[in-house]
Amino acid sequence: MLAPLDCRTALIGIAALATLPIQAQAQARDDLGPALTRLAVERGVQILFQPRLVRGRAASPVRRDTTVDQALAALLSGQGLGARRVRPGVYAIEPQGRAASTSDPARAPEDTATPVDPVTVTAAYGASLDRALTFKRGAAYSLDAVAAEDIARLPAANAAEALQLAPGVSLERHRGVGLYVSVRGLGPQFQNVLLNGRPIAMNDLVENGGFRGRQFRFEVLPADVIDRIEVVKTTTADMDEGALGGNIDVRTFKPLELGRRSVLSVRASQGQASKPDPAASGVWSWIDDSGRLGFLAAGMAERRRIRNDRLYQTGWNLDRFTDVLPAGLYTPTRTRPTLELEDRRLVSGDFALQWRPSPAWRTDVDLLVTRLDAHYDEFGLDIYPDDTTLARPAFVAGSQRVVGDTVQAGVIDNVRWMASRETSLNRHDLAAFGLRQSWTGGPWAIDVDYAYSRARSYHPDGQGTVRARAAFFAPLTYDFSGGRGAGPTLKTTVDYTDPANFAGQAFDYTFKDSRDTDAVLKADAARRLGPGRLSLGVEGHRRVRDYRRRDWILNSLLGTPLTSLGNDYYGETPVSDFLDGTPGDLPRRWVALDARAFYQRLFTPQIAAQPPSVSDLRNSFVVEEKILSAYARADFSGQWFGLAVDGDLGIRYAGTRQVSTGVLSSGADPIPAEWRKTYGNWLPSANLRIALTPDLLLRMAASRVVSRPNVVDNAPRITLARDTPTANGGNPDLDPFLATQLDVSLEWYFPSGGALTGAVFDRELDNYITAQNTFIQVPGRGEILLSTNVNGGDARIQGLELAYSRTFKALPAPLDGLGVQASLTLVRSQANYFAGDRVIKNALLGLSRTNYSLLAFYERGRASVRLGYNWRSAYLTTIGSSITAPATTAAFGSLDGAASWRIDRRTTLTLEGVNLTDARRYVQGQSDDQPMEIHHWGRYLSTRLRWAF
Repeated sequence: MLAPLDCRTALIGIAALATLPIQAQAQARDDLGPALTRLAVERGVQILFQPRLVRGRAASPVRRDTTVDQALAALLSGQGLGARRVRPGVYAIEPQGRAASTSDPARAPEDTATPVDPVTVTAAYGASLDRALTFKRGAAYSLDAVAAEDIARLPAANAAEALQLAPGVSLERHRGVGLYVSVRGLGPQFQNVLLNGRPIAMNDLVENGGFRGRQFRFEVLPADVIDRIEVVKTTTADMDEGALGGNIDVRTFKPLELGRRSVLSVRASQGQASKPDPAASGVWSWIDDSGRLGFLAAGMAERRRIRNDRLYQTGWNLDRFTDVLPAGLYTPTRTRPTLELEDRRLVSGDFALQWRPSPAWRTDVDLLVTRLDAHYDEFGLDIYPDDTTLARPAFVAGSQRVVGDTVQAGVIDNVRWMASRETSLNRHDLAAFGLRQSWTGGPWAIDVDYAYSRARSYHPDGQGTVRARAAFFAPLTYDFSGGRGAGPTLKTTVDYTDPANFAGQAFDYTFKDSRDTDAVLKADAARRLGPGRLSLGVEGHRRVRDYRRRDWILNSLLGTPLTSLGNDYYGETPVSDFLDGTPGDLPRRWVALDARAFYQRLFTPQIAAQPPSVSDLRNSFVVEEKILSAYARADFSGQWFGLAVDGDLGIRYAGTRQVSTGVLSSGADPIPAEWRKTYGNWLPSANLRIALTPDLLLRMAASRVVSRPNVVDNAPRITLARDTPTANGGNPDLDPFLATQLDVSLEWYFPSGGALTGAVFDRELDNYITAQNTFIQVPGRGEILLSTNVNGGDARIQGLELAYSRTFKALPAPLDGLGVQASLTLVRSQANYFAGDRVIKNALLGLSRTNYSLLAFYERGRASVRLGYNWRSAYLTTIGSSITAPATTAAFGSLDGAASWRIDRRTTLTLEGVNLTDARRYVQGQSDDQPMEIHHWGRYLSTRLRWAF
């Protein structure tokens, strides 16, 4: 019987990968531990062994045409060790007296499992690092992986938060939740996100009026159902085009890899909202006795309540008070203390079926369904120092304090102070189905893969975005000289906590519905040609974004005293410690409206029955992409100057047909519009891997990739802002832009586990998409600043990436449980593009010049402790315009940790914490003299109890 393995056990669990033959092993005797790891990679099995059993032992050579059992027997020959088949696809290395050696076919036939007692394996974090490095080492291209142990037990709520551990990956948080991922300095719109190797439809943002286009929303992929995540950083011809940053492939659990196993986890958490958040998840995996058929079901349900204290400012505007102030000075525009509350409820289910009736036949079926309901409730106090819609503010001469080109302090008369309340239910649904059929016969391998996914982000009927507003007009005394780390002074002579001072403003009700579908059918054929392989394939891919929006703006209570409506229509903000710990004389509590009361009074059936307005039609659109692609890829391997070398050369052609439909207008008349665009791109790629030594790999890669415009940028639409004289629109004539990618990396794998890796990369972007700003006249609104996108910029990104991980097993006890993981990415950009008539140099949206992560862990016996810090430097958030300053998000770092205690072989108790230092995020204008935003979402602490059977 296999004894329970302790925290120092090396668990190498590998899914099937197409990797190179074990050439180094065929040439010389290798260390046994790494040889077993590489065998697991090549053959798609799990091999369990204790490091002390293989330490100092050399492996015998293995022929390429052997079975797994024969290969293990050859590796272990003369070592006093044997391999026992625990279950299909899982082997345990033991002293020979205790193992049924695979060298005896009668005792361990290839197609049956040896009867054993139940085995419980506690997979250590150090073992998960080894597993991730095994994927990286065996891949035919540049790859980084995050394995199941990292995902399940780090304080990561979703796939994006788990990816912080991968080198070159940075995270964008939204109210403290990780939503979007950047790779090597390139923003979320430049990544391909895959689920089990297949494209996936994208849920889009619907709250607060915005949408993101091609940026995948990772919160709909909960961490508890994920086995591993691979970040592919170089391209091969068979990969989907479009990944300028990387292909992020999220892999869910598979039954033939897990065997018969069940895991149940319950969690209780609490954050700044000061309410307990429950969560439960489970994975159940079953295989038949033959090991050929497997079924898996996984699920998760969680509730998370969020509170984010935010001081929000839309920017600093140029030359707004030239009747008093000299030209060339920036003054503040809309400023808003905002309390954001969310009640998020996520339910997700994952199902997998695998059938292996013979070694030549493989069938895989996958289904993932997720529903996220996010109840949003926002309390704001809008201050409009330069809005002339209802009144004309006037700067008080002599009150200004000017620093550089910024009026940091002053007094402005006749300013609108507006209490607002916004509520909505934002629902995000995702369903993804995949069917893959593989057949191998002789030298040929045929693979057919079909995937269909549908994502919808919308407001259910009657629960759209409801905005109620009430205001008064009074002087504003402001002072932003405290800098971005402090709150500004925002004072007036009128009491904003007294409802008697407020009168009604416009009431808004908005319904938004974003529907995305993604369908792909792919067929591949490969033939072995001696030591190499030739692969050919075709793919048909269809994406559709159908976005619908309606806005009702009702002025029936405009100017009505708030107190005349009754006590049911107003109250006070529900917290008294708004932005606690932030200095500054700013509003901490103010009148709060009841948005649902306004909705029930104003949104009558007659209002709801009104036909869509011209503005509604302009806001709605459909964009369809049909992509037909084909590729050829040749894999080779051999010896160059006595070194083992392998790689691939390939070419891919992608032909794209795009149809954008929407509505334009001429005065009050809607005009249906349709744009058709067709283009094709030839995309070559090459990857080369050289084994300088068995543990030192040199990789080189080059490719040409295409980056298509964001869906929302292609749409024929114009969306007007409700509270500012601005709008944004699409441009159906946008061209994609191409990029040339070069990558060189060096990977040194330590015999005792761990690695030191480094890479340099170069991305040159042609015909980069940039912003254009134009003033237009809109009936009823006057002059509006319209922002859209055009081709024409040039950009280049170069960088250095370093990663190190090590478990110090050679140290004397008790220090042998220590381990570290670290990564550093340095990026520089050379860019030249425009925002209106303003030239922007060497700054790209979302690009942080420096990213690093540090993680230390200690595991011994039943205990495990991990502490990690992830940091990214400042990055450009918006590029501004001719009359507005750009916005930059300041550097941000988060300290996260987890501590676990293994109560028994099946039960583990874990304490987790996110943002332990209570860090806050800050945004500023074009200099430190222009502070703009403060975000404070607080710490998030959890207790988890996990059972594995």
